[in-house]
Amino acid sequence: MVGPFRFDRLLTLLPLLGIPLLTNISVGQQSSAALLRLQRSKAYLSLETNVVHAQGVSGLTSGKSGSVFNYPNSLSCLVVYGDGKYVLEKREESTVGKPKVKRAEGSLSPDDLQRLKAILDDDALKKVATPKAPDLPDDATMVREFESVDAQIDRTDTTQHFTTIKERVKTTAATGMDVYVDNAASFQKSLNPLMKWFEGLEKKSKSELKDSQPQYCVPMNIG
Repeated sequence: MVGPFRFDRLLTLLPLLGIPLLTNISVGQQSSAALLRLQRSKAYLSLETNVVHAQGVSGLTSGKSGSVFNYPNSLSCLVVYGDGKYVLEKREESTVGKPKVKRAEGSLSPDDLQRLKAILDDDALKKVATPKAPDLPDDATMVREFESVDAQIDRTDTTQHFTTIKERVKTTAATGMDVYVDNAASFQKSLNPLMKWFEGLEKKSKSELKDSQPQYCVPMNIG
């Protein structure tokens, strides 16, 4: 019988695989004025649940267990400041340790900035908090794909922070179909306007992306 996959071990493993997660640290001189920080991370994996259970993180990252994870992985990291200035950083890594980073900088129009603020001020979005980690099915044998959204929103007296996780999992089910587990399913409707806005800005900024050094996609220190 395959042992259950430990989600906390996956979180510990992500930075070692080159998949940073957003963390609450200062980046640049304008950091304190950041209205929104948003990062979406995607990775295509082959994390076998029994391998993780038996060997732990060290076995996976040392390569002794063979090819247990595959690339590529990608990240899109956005910082929007209160005056409308923004930085979008995109990172693609097809080979371990050799990320390609591009960055675009610009300013939102007054209308776009007001639209973003209206989205962030939505009462339903204000209630979103990091949910419980998704539970994998009992018959899960492999995590094939991992996607996370990590956000920090500046509120008047506090900072709202939440992380969502979605995974595509191989199971022993007779159908042969992969299963998706998503801990944001219950409030996805509240997140959709923000994510659609984010995707629109990504598309708009595509032609402005220039080669850069990594600065805004930063690893979370997970114990």
